[in-house]
Amino acid sequence: MSAPHILVIEDNREIRVSARFVLEDFGFAVADVENPAVAKQWLKLHKADLILLDMNFERDTTSGQEGLEFLRWLQQQGLEIPLVAMTAWSNIELVVKAMQLGAGDFIEKPWNNQRLRQVLQQQLQLRNLQRDKRALQQRLENSPPELVWRSDVMNQLMQQLTAVAATDATILLTGENGTGKSQLAQWLHTNSPRAAQPFIAVNMGALPESLFESEMFGHKKGAFTDAKENRIGRFELAEQGSLFLDEIACIPFAQQSKLLRVLESGEFEMLGSSQTRRADVRLISATNSDFAQLISDGLFRQDLYYRLNTLEFRIPALRERPEDIAALAQFFMRKHGLRYRKPELTLSACAVKLLTAYPWPGNIRELSHMMERAVLLAQGGELTSMQFNLPAMIHSAAAHELPLMKLDDAELQLIQQALVHTQGNKQHAADLLGITKSSLYRRLEKYGLEKYSSQKE
Repeated sequence: MSAPHILVIEDNREIRVSARFVLEDFGFAVADVENPAVAKQWLKLHKADLILLDMNFERDTTSGQEGLEFLRWLQQQGLEIPLVAMTAWSNIELVVKAMQLGAGDFIEKPWNNQRLRQVLQQQLQLRNLQRDKRALQQRLENSPPELVWRSDVMNQLMQQLTAVAATDATILLTGENGTGKSQLAQWLHTNSPRAAQPFIAVNMGALPESLFESEMFGHKKGAFTDAKENRIGRFELAEQGSLFLDEIACIPFAQQSKLLRVLESGEFEMLGSSQTRRADVRLISATNSDFAQLISDGLFRQDLYYRLNTLEFRIPALRERPEDIAALAQFFMRKHGLRYRKPELTLSACAVKLLTAYPWPGNIRELSHMMERAVLLAQGGELTSMQFNLPAMIHSAAAHELPLMKLDDAELQLIQQALVHTQGNKQHAADLLGITKSSLYRRLEKYGLEKYSSQKE
C-alpha cells in the first residue's frame, strides 16, 4: 500500500523543509509549494491525499484571506481533499471561517510533532470512511438493477417484500426459473438492517451431497482425506448478514436434518471439530419446485419446509406481468448497449409489440439474453422486430401449439388464453389476438363468455 501524499502550502522555505522532514519520518510522501497560486497548478497535474495549508501569505500576515480564497477555490473545483489549516496567529474567527469552507482541522505554528501526526491521520481515516460510505450507498442504490416493473402484480409483491425486508423472518421465494428470485433475495438483503454485512449465495443444486457439510458448516484440517487446510463454511461467511440458498429443494434428504438443526437451534459444528458454534444469519431460500409433491413423495421433510417458509412469496412469471416487458426490454437494451459500446440504441414500436406478445417461457433471463443478442447484431441505431430472431421465437412457441381441432374450438381457446394472459383486460387481449375490441366482444357473446363482460376494459 502506497504512502499517503501530503501537499504542504507554505511561503516560508524553512518551515516547508521542516515539515517535509517531519512528515517523511512519519511515513508520508510529501510535496511542497510556496503559495496557493502554485498549488492550483500543481493540483491540475498531481493527486494529493491531504493538504496542509498555511492561511497567511504575501498579501498580509494576519487575516488569512489568501488561505480562505484557496478553500473557496477547492470547493468550486469539486476537489474533495481533506485539508488541515495552520497559522502562527491564534484567531478563533479565522478558524471558524476555515472550517465553514471545508477545512477538517486546524493547527498552530510552531506545531507539536505528535499533535500534527495525530491530526493528519485522523483526517485521512475520516476520508477513507466517507469513501466507503459513498461506495456502500452506491451499491444499495444500484443493486440489483434487474428489478424493473410497472405492473400491479409486481407493485403488490414489492409492497409486501418492503414490509418484511426490515425483519429477520425466514423467507421462501417460489416461482419459475428466470423470474428474478436471486435478484429479489439480494434486494431483501440490501433493504434490511444487515445490509452492511455479507450476502452469501449458495446454489444447492450444484452442491454435491458429499460436500454439503463442508460447504455449509466448514471443516478443520485433516477432517477427511482431502482436507489439507481449515475451511470456513457458508454459515460462518454470512455471519450477521444474509444466507441465500437457491434451489433449496435440491438438498439431499439425508442432509436436510442437518440444515433443520441449524434453523431450529442456531447451532452447528465444523467437520472435525467438537466445538459448537452459533449462526447469526438471516436465511432466504428459493425454488421452482412443487414442495407439496416433494413432501408427498417423501423427498423433502415437512418440518424443514415449515421452517423455510415463515413467509412465502410467489414471483410471477413474465407472461403474468406483460406491462413490465417493454420497460425490462428498454433496461436490458441500455445495459447491453453500454457493455458493447452501443449506448444510443432505441427500440421500435413494432419491436415492443412483438416482445409484449411473446409468452417468454424463459422469463426475465430469456428476455435479457434476447436483448443481448439483438444489441450484438444491431447494425443501425434502432432495434426492430426483424432483429429478434422471429423464426426461433415461433419455433419456441410451437412447443405449446394447439392440437388439431375445429376452428371454433381453437378460436375459443386462444381467446381464453389471451384473457388469462392479460388478466381480463379486453383491450390488451384484443391487441394480442390482432383484432379490435368490438370484434372481441362479438366473440365473447358468441362463445357465451359473459363472465368477462364485467372485467377490466
